[in-house]
Amino acid sequence: MSLYVYVEPDDERRAHWGDDFRSIGGTMLKSMSELETYLPRYPETLLVVLGAEVDLEEALMFTAYQRLQRPVIGVVLVRRVIEADAVMRCLQSGIRELVAEQDEEGIRAATVRSVDLSKALSTSMRGAGDAAPFARVITVFAGKGGCGRSVVAVNLAVALAGAGRRVLLMDLDLQFGDVAIMMKLSPERSIAGGLPMAGRLDEPGLRSIVTNYRTGLDTLLAPASPAEGEQVRREFVVELLDVARPLYDFIVVDTPSVVTDQVLAALDMSDWFVPIVTPDLPTLKSVRLTSEMFDLLDYPKDKRLLVFNRANTQVGLSPAEVELAVGMPFAVQVPSSRDVIVSVNQGEPIAMTDPLHPVSRAIRELADRCAGVDTTPQERRSFLSRLFK
Repeated sequence: MSLYVYVEPDDERRAHWGDDFRSIGGTMLKSMSELETYLPRYPETLLVVLGAEVDLEEALMFTAYQRLQRPVIGVVLVRRVIEADAVMRCLQSGIRELVAEQDEEGIRAATVRSVDLSKALSTSMRGAGDAAPFARVITVFAGKGGCGRSVVAVNLAVALAGAGRRVLLMDLDLQFGDVAIMMKLSPERSIAGGLPMAGRLDEPGLRSIVTNYRTGLDTLLAPASPAEGEQVRREFVVELLDVARPLYDFIVVDTPSVVTDQVLAALDMSDWFVPIVTPDLPTLKSVRLTSEMFDLLDYPKDKRLLVFNRANTQVGLSPAEVELAVGMPFAVQVPSSRDVIVSVNQGEPIAMTDPLHPVSRAIRELADRCAGVDTTPQERRSFLSRLFK
């Protein structure tokens, strides 16, 4: 996690600042599109430096949006030349500092002032009790159907909400999602209902498409037809999660058994990755491939919680053999039980109807793993920390 981000499309300029910036934990990005993907995953960000080659209109649009969504973030804009007519536009959009790129000491001083202000604002907001919470996103994934992925996602959401947390369960299996039927919900409201608001979705808009299940637990259901699901784009998934995060403590995302752009968008924004494995060879292969994909995408290993579902099934594979085959330790082992099938057919999650059931206990252990990790941002040296000496 980095509190400071520098965006610079130009390779030479990025190299000039890169080593110094990364040495103290900052993150260098090449484009505004990368920044758009990055920020929802790291809401604790305090400083965004937009380099000289970032398009001015993009910079102004980005800053105006962040001014409303994340007022703690400070934006420092670097320009090759400071033009008088751009100064007022920058001030109106909310850019804190406008600095010529030749003035390197000015850039350093501007970043320090911006970080100091962000920290003061953050402290003030926490003290007043007004700081917006940011939900941890938990994405449940299995590369093969029939692993119990939706069962785990639904019961995990119920377990988290049962502990007094505000939870949103999102069904991202956009063609054939099962969350509605597993929870006996009418799909009158769905993700598709938000499509007319794409690009300008806000809190009232999101609330108009969620379906409440019980106190503390809302659902965002998959579209009623596969044709509607095809209209949901990656950018809209990012927008949905971005708007939802300040409203909930946790967002649990159920996914299809294929890697789509929409699934990748959710994975990119996730705090926890929950792959599902069952004791059969095709599933072991899919989980191994999933682990390799996570490695390729640089998803943190310590944020992966492997669930061994139907763990007590006697099929000739021991838990130790399964762990060895997938190259990942289990976070929890969920036993096999016909009671789960009964609960699915009745549309009543077992974690709600029988919280003392062994399956419910295992899911609650998974919920505790997701909720019990200290995610308080660690104090890090600021960009160009010599200025604080």
